Amino acid sequence: MIVLMLLGVLLAAAVAGLIAHAIALPRLRALERVDQIGAYGFAGEAPMAEAPKPLTGSVQRFVVNVGAFFGSRLGGLGGSDLRRELVAAGLYNVSPAMIVGYQVLCAIGLPTLFLWTASTAGLSGGTALMGTVVMLLLGWLGPITIVRRRARQRLERIDYELPELVDVLVVTVESGLGFAGSMQLAAQRFSGPLGEELRLALQEQSMGLSNDEALANMLQRADTDGMRSFVRSVRQGEALGVSIGQIMRNLADEMRKRRRAAAEARAQKAPIKILFPLVALIFPAIFVVLLAPAFLSFTATWGGGS
Repeated sequence: MIVLMLLGVLLAAAVAGLIAHAIALPRLRALERVDQIGAYGFAGEAPMAEAPKPLTGSVQRFVVNVGAFFGSRLGGLGGSDLRRELVAAGLYNVSPAMIVGYQVLCAIGLPTLFLWTASTAGLSGGTALMGTVVMLLLGWLGPITIVRRRARQRLERIDYELPELVDVLVVTVESGLGFAGSMQLAAQRFSGPLGEELRLALQEQSMGLSNDEALANMLQRADTDGMRSFVRSVRQGEALGVSIGQIMRNLADEMRKRRRAAAEARAQKAPIKILFPLVALIFPAIFVVLLAPAFLSFTATWGGGS
């Protein structure tokens, strides 16, 4: 009975969402375009993307509508922090309302699915209640956790590739190429997150921004220690008139020392991380192998004596 009531509520909510979507679709499209332009900058010249499939586009619009509905009523959802995490993760075409929509739908769908499974399997009321709470938390925290994990991995990769970028800039600048030309050459050479950030910075310069503003925007999108040092060094060199080649050479040495120190710190944490699988998986097996014969001999002795 409870499951049928929940299904009825979900169907009613879906119908209400579709009606609201049909009424507010033109305004939502306009607001989404303005929001993307203001948040992520201009796209410039880019290859034509394939048109989304009708089903996929309808699902995405429904998710965005749900996120906009709940985000406007629950304060703090879909704000600047979530937008910054999406940019750091490289999800330029994903709006904060879409992430909030996925959170809401997962927070409703996972507990409903678990309740249906619990009623089918005949679980007790306490187990069903505890599992529902766990599924609710997983559904709400799952999408934002995935975004944060992707952002962390992307920023770590950018930080890891920065010394190679500085080496390319040193070689090209000292060979007589200007800094803008060196950045263009590096943007063609590098792929992945760092190449994307370089190409986006060059695209902003072609749209009329100065080199200083483009570097500041790149730092805002990928705020890491290495990127902060890189942007600060370039901006100070241009302001003070110091040779960019010498600054880049010193910066490359500093970044390699920092990467070596980070590797040593991770190596020092390895024994602590290995301790948990040792205690949970290996030690029990060793205890069984070592103590089982003694325990069997002990029980056999006491059993024979009695």
